[in-house]
Amino acid sequence: MRHNFDEIINRRVSECKKYEAACYPEDVLPMWIADTDFAVPAEISEAIQQRAKHPCFGYPIESFEFEEAAARWERVRFGWNVDPHWVKYANGVLPFLMYAIRAYSYPGDKVVIQPPVYPPFSAIVRNNGRQLLENRLMQDENGKYQIDFDDLEKKLKDPRTKLFFMSNPHNPAMRCFTLEELKRIGELCLKYNVLVISDEIHCDLTYQGYKHIPFGSISEEFANNCIVLINPSKTFNIAGFRTGAAIIPNKRIRDNIEITIVNNKNYGRTIFGMLTFVTAYTKCDYYADEMMQYLQQSRDMMMAYMKERIPRIKLAEPEATYLMWLDCRDLNMTQDELKAFMFNKAKLGLNDGATFGTGGTGFMRMNIACPRSTVEQALEQLEKAVNAL
Repeated sequence: MRHNFDEIINRRVSECKKYEAACYPEDVLPMWIADTDFAVPAEISEAIQQRAKHPCFGYPIESFEFEEAAARWERVRFGWNVDPHWVKYANGVLPFLMYAIRAYSYPGDKVVIQPPVYPPFSAIVRNNGRQLLENRLMQDENGKYQIDFDDLEKKLKDPRTKLFFMSNPHNPAMRCFTLEELKRIGELCLKYNVLVISDEIHCDLTYQGYKHIPFGSISEEFANNCIVLINPSKTFNIAGFRTGAAIIPNKRIRDNIEITIVNNKNYGRTIFGMLTFVTAYTKCDYYADEMMQYLQQSRDMMMAYMKERIPRIKLAEPEATYLMWLDCRDLNMTQDELKAFMFNKAKLGLNDGATFGTGGTGFMRMNIACPRSTVEQALEQLEKAVNAL
């Protein structure tokens, strides 16, 4: 490999939220928030250093390189021929959820989500005065999450339902939705005139045997009824630059979103955000490929280890993301007891499953985007703690 993913980097001296915000003691491994412990690609580091040599950092121009880089990534990686003019700059993915809510619904209207899911989905709906409808994902006998399409149709047909927030690949369910599933979602949303907001921030993080399909690539009809959100932060460890993109093929939707952006005075780009975004999506394909090879080995090792040595904690086969969704219900603990057990006994800083909403109680989320030695240490600590119960 060109990149060394085994390298141990001390992040406690870098104002790092994963390590410092929660004030974890030295004997607790922070494996929660969704960034990686890997160094960025050399190309990104070099581009930043080169630009930083210039002593002025005033307002930048809105270079079309940004839009072209986003379009290139979707075309080369996923086969979706995106027109660069469809691309809108964003200081992250979440602002576009808010823009969509404000542009395409009124207070009291309804938004459908699929819990357990990324916590800001529900928060941003409620904080903007809209009602939340839950199409809860259901587990099969193997722990794999499935969509309840009968329930989904019931929620979408409500005349006050205006938006459907989709996480694909799904965080934390580790699902990479199939073409059949996406088609059924798209057809139902068209039938009931519900706009799809597809958060595809984990699109690069799929394991062998699975393939990410951009929602807008499936058909022209779907493309004209969606906003697809992407961001290189999860893949290239550049979340701190707060830069993402929205792909909006429908000009009417795009223009209405632009009005909302202007109304909220949220225009203007960042120098280093654009620089890292463009560099990642034009020069760092090899890094994304190598990281997934590395994560594949960590994921496979973890699945085998838990099945053989920690069977009381279940892990369904992860299809995507480096965020492992641990089913701890066989430990027979309350959620507070489970959190305390992971922190005080296993010495692991994990995400509380209950924060992901309905269906998250009894679960914890573990981030394995770190050197494999760290994953191995975490599993050993978890095994020791469970065996001591």
